[in-house]
Amino acid sequence: MLIRYSPDAKGRAIRKAVIYTKKEHNIPRQYIDNDAIRIITHLRNNGFDACIVGGAVRDLLIGKKPKDIDIVTNAEPARIKRLFRNSRIIGKRFRLVHIFFGDHIYEVSTFRSLVDGTTGNVFGTMDEDVRRRDFTINALYYDPLKEQVIDYVGGVKDIRNRKLVPVIPLADIFQDDPVRMIRAAKYSVSTGCVIPDKVGKVMRKQSHLLQPVSPSRLTEELIKILHSGRARDTITMLLRYDLFMYLQPAACSFIDDSEDFADNYRKSLEELDALVASGEDIRLGRKLAYLITDLVQLVADWNGHPVEVYTNVYRECRRFIMPMNPPRTELEFAVRHCLKEGGLPIRAARPRGKKRTGPDGRDKPGEGGQGRRRKKAPIQASI
Repeated sequence: MLIRYSPDAKGRAIRKAVIYTKKEHNIPRQYIDNDAIRIITHLRNNGFDACIVGGAVRDLLIGKKPKDIDIVTNAEPARIKRLFRNSRIIGKRFRLVHIFFGDHIYEVSTFRSLVDGTTGNVFGTMDEDVRRRDFTINALYYDPLKEQVIDYVGGVKDIRNRKLVPVIPLADIFQDDPVRMIRAAKYSVSTGCVIPDKVGKVMRKQSHLLQPVSPSRLTEELIKILHSGRARDTITMLLRYDLFMYLQPAACSFIDDSEDFADNYRKSLEELDALVASGEDIRLGRKLAYLITDLVQLVADWNGHPVEVYTNVYRECRRFIMPMNPPRTELEFAVRHCLKEGGLPIRAARPRGKKRTGPDGRDKPGEGGQGRRRKKAPIQASI
């Protein structure tokens, strides 16, 4: 085990971090994308520091291959952009760089300081950047060239002891960013780390801070939960800490009012997790169907006219999942899927301008530019 030192205000060397070597952390090198190593190597060759950071390091330490690898460096965004032609700067306040290799995107950020607190955007050093991270298990840096894990906050021990420990003081961590409460539940489920009682009490007490969070951020978190393969356990955790009512208030109300609905809702989430675990490439709309299927069973008039049933059910499902705001096409797909499963198949609308043809392939009367132009309907009944 090595020690990282940094100078204090008087220039004296102060112990700052523990460095775990390859024999001590046992991270499989093959789990790290070659393109991520190329990015870090290129930054190093141009005189900058660069490491893998956050959730990717956490996953590597627990033996999982990370889906996404984030990189942090002391190079500022404009400089990163000049070094990588296949990149773009994103964000107005919190500026990051996305580097593209084919369909894969690597997010590269610059070390931030604590000058403006834990949510400011002033560039700093690694010593400062680590103090802005949410939990110790996400505050680890990995140097893939030296194969070393840099640990300022005891994150390696917390991963091994299965403890979720905040880096930012408990009085500030959720006040600064309430979404960290959702992530705490997700991390607990995905890593097996236990949320300490004092952290859980603060989460319950401050759960109301999620109310003003933008629908776009809540939607992003919920979609990640649907993709995770641990949706049932994560939502159970969110219910335990009184958080789910701010993500899906209508579903929460149904769960509280009806044991049957609660049981069916959990079973639907179990089926979703099994589907994700199968490894198939499944569109978002198919996953959304598991959130609304139990509502559809309650509100659909299965003997009604298909178009009217679809319109009514879509409206109710849209209200049901608020404030979540997924792409309209995906929610439409989810509603059609649920109705089809219930025995009422509904076709998607044809693109505007496309001709309708009969069984013989000829244009139907009044179509293909002949007769009055019809308005585009949201769906077509399959009858």
